[in-house]
Amino acid sequence: MIFDYQKWNKTLTIDKENYQKSEPYAHIVFNDFLELKAAEKALEVFPKIQDSGWIHYVHVNERKHGLNKLDLIPPFIRDEVIKELNSPTFIEYLEKLTGISNLLPDATIEGGGIHQSENGGYLNIHADFTVHPHKKLWRRRVNLLVYLNDNWQNSYGGSLELWEKDMSKCAVKIAPMFNRVVVFNTDEDSYHGFPDPIECPKEVTRKSIALYYFTKEESGSFKRRSTNYRARPNDGNKAILIWADKKMISIYTSLKGILGINDDFISRMLNLFKRKNRE
Repeated sequence: MIFDYQKWNKTLTIDKENYQKSEPYAHIVFNDFLELKAAEKALEVFPKIQDSGWIHYVHVNERKHGLNKLDLIPPFIRDEVIKELNSPTFIEYLEKLTGISNLLPDATIEGGGIHQSENGGYLNIHADFTVHPHKKLWRRRVNLLVYLNDNWQNSYGGSLELWEKDMSKCAVKIAPMFNRVVVFNTDEDSYHGFPDPIECPKEVTRKSIALYYFTKEESGSFKRRSTNYRARPNDGNKAILIWADKKMISIYTSLKGILGINDDFISRMLNLFKRKNRE
C-alpha cells in the first residue's frame, strides 16, 4: 500500500478547513503521509545525480537537479508512488482537500518528477508558471511535494519558505523532513522556495518527489505567465540579477511552447556544450 485512504479520509473534513484557511495562502503539511514501507522503499531506490537523464537547473535563480524522464525514474517511484498520487482515487481526495474540482494529473510530469539538491543548492522565491508548457488550456492549480530526507538536520537549511503575497516577509518555514508532504495552491502570488544555499555534507542531498495538478480552462480565462522569481527585501543588488534571469526564463518558456521542446532537451545541449569546452 502506498497511501492509506481510510486513515486520511477520517481527518479530511478538518484538513480541508485547515488547508483553505491557511496563511499566507492555501496549504497544508502532513507528516507520515505515505505508508512507511513505501516511503522507505522510495528513499532506498532514489537515484544519485548523473548527467544521463538528469536536468541540471543551474542559473541565477536556482541550483538543483531534476529527473522527469519516466523511463529513467526508478520503477517503484514511477509505477507505485507517482502512479498512485496521479490516480483517480487520489485526485478525488485532493479535490476534496483543496476544494478545486476537475483536477488533472500531468502524465508527462513536466518540470516535476524527482528533484535533488546538493550542498550549495537553492531555489529563489518564486510563483510557479501558470500554464502547462505543452497544453495551452491547462492551468496549474496545485503542487504536491513529498520529502524523502532521512535524518535531515536543521543546520543544513533547505526549509521550504512560504512568503507573504506582497513579498514583505517569510510567513512559514517547513523543514524537508522524511515522509513529510506539503500541498499548496499555485496561484499567481503563491511565492515559495528555499533561497539560501543548503549546507549539508557532501554525501547528503535534499530529495523530493514533485507533482503538479491542473484544470482545463476556457481560452483566455486566466493569465499565462512563466515562473515569476522575486527578490527578497534584503537581496540588495542581487535583485537585478534575479529580474534579468527571470526575463530570460520567460523567453525560454515561450520557446518551449512554440518549438515543442522540454527542459531535458536544453539540459542535454548545455551538458554537451560544457563537455566540448572541457575537451
